[in-house]
Amino acid sequence: MTEIPEHLRKRAEEARAKAAAASGAADAPADADAGAPASDAESKIPAHLLERSKAAKAKAEGGEAASTEVATAGGGVATATAPAAAPVATGPGGHTQRLLTVVKSGSIQDVKATPQDKVHVWPHLLVVEFVAALACTAFLLVFSVFVNAPLLELANVNQTPNPSKAPWYFLGLQELLKWYHPMVAGVMLPGMGLVGLILAPYIDRNPSNKPEHRKFAIGLMTMFLMYWAVLVMMGTFFRGQGFQFIFPWNSGLFVEL
Repeated sequence: MTEIPEHLRKRAEEARAKAAAASGAADAPADADAGAPASDAESKIPAHLLERSKAAKAKAEGGEAASTEVATAGGGVATATAPAAAPVATGPGGHTQRLLTVVKSGSIQDVKATPQDKVHVWPHLLVVEFVAALACTAFLLVFSVFVNAPLLELANVNQTPNPSKAPWYFLGLQELLKWYHPMVAGVMLPGMGLVGLILAPYIDRNPSNKPEHRKFAIGLMTMFLMYWAVLVMMGTFFRGQGFQFIFPWNSGLFVEL
């Protein structure tokens, strides 16, 4: 059971003392001198409370007398009478006010938030992506104002540059064309890689977000990135005139960004 706080206990004792003072003032003889000054306790008690106390006491005395008469009529001697019930203190409008107990909020309220590992795409994800896109656009705009693009001279249709390299993001595919047949390098190998990446979420169905629990998915993605990164680096730095294999520290770099 929860212990009643000290300030509430003191307040109840003060209310009980005031009620006892009111009952004592109501027990004063009715034939007292009307001109005599009232005591300090009586002057502080409202008139409607005095009337209510007198009515409760009269009702209690009437019940006690009735119980004594019943016991005498039955031939027995009433050795003791049941004490009269104490008057119930009521507030304004006749509402009964009782202090039951004080319950701490922690025992009836769950203040702990349930952890959530999922959020909605809108607005949590799309707002962040939209702000990131705006930031990148603003950076490129400011960067293009102060830095000019390294454009080459006009192309000569009668002279093909040697070596003729694709942009860096296609150099991996151009490197595959150097080693395999165009059907294999341009269709089969990239197609097998894309199909493997598409099937990876259906093969590895582990819902965990921790890297140590997603070894298959992380291993597959790492192998794909390293394979493509090696092809791009070879086509960029280790291919010279005629797209022949060279060492850049001996023949120089044949790449234009």
